[in-house]
Amino acid sequence: MIILSILFFVTAILYSSVGFGGGSTYLALLLIWGIPYYIFPIIALCCNIIVVSGNCFNYIKAGNLNLKLLIPYLIGSIPLAFIGGSLPIEKKLFEILLFLVLATAGLLLLFKFNSYNDKEENYRKVPVIFSIFIGGILGFISGVVGIGGGIFLSPILFLIRAAKAKHIITAASIFILINSISGIVGQLTKNFVFEEIQNYIFLLIAVFIGGQIGNFLNLKIFPTRILALVTAGLVLFVSIRIGIKLY
Repeated sequence: MIILSILFFVTAILYSSVGFGGGSTYLALLLIWGIPYYIFPIIALCCNIIVVSGNCFNYIKAGNLNLKLLIPYLIGSIPLAFIGGSLPIEKKLFEILLFLVLATAGLLLLFKFNSYNDKEENYRKVPVIFSIFIGGILGFISGVVGIGGGIFLSPILFLIRAAKAKHIITAASIFILINSISGIVGQLTKNFVFEEIQNYIFLLIAVFIGGQIGNFLNLKIFPTRILALVTAGLVLFVSIRIGIKLY
């Protein structure tokens, strides 16, 4: 558990440094470590909430919240995150979905890490119905797998040039926080496992500390695009590890 806690700690540092929670990688680590399958999503979503809560507070305090950008995605994602979380899913299918989620997220981050420079440029006005649709898809995936979905939302928003980098990163953090809460509620319709969380309290403590450090690195030290590139490397490495396990 000590080694796993250290890995959770490092994951929280890297993900929080670019405004994410790390849910996808927590899930992969739990899978590799052989933790009971039914508790995976609850642990990962709780870790997400702990990590991104600090990010959300700091980003909002800095005046980076753009509700006009964020709300349509939340309208689509919140109910579908709950629905996705309530659906039963077999372990083998979960492993395949997790591999696909990690590989896709890693590639998106790898190709778009330069977008994390907060440069002034022309931005596109995204139709509200499109935003709701994308939010719904990401919310459903988030609920089923047990992630927050921000690791997909952020690269998509950069790809379509929806807003400034600081607004996108803030939107992704809040998206993760709210979807993680909705996903947990959905997961609890299947399993009542909160009493078992105490067995993994060290993981929660590790991500809390790591999240605070990662947020400090983002705000004070390293360029966000460099942190995004490192995070992309971590996600791809873990996805390859899961892929090897599958095949």
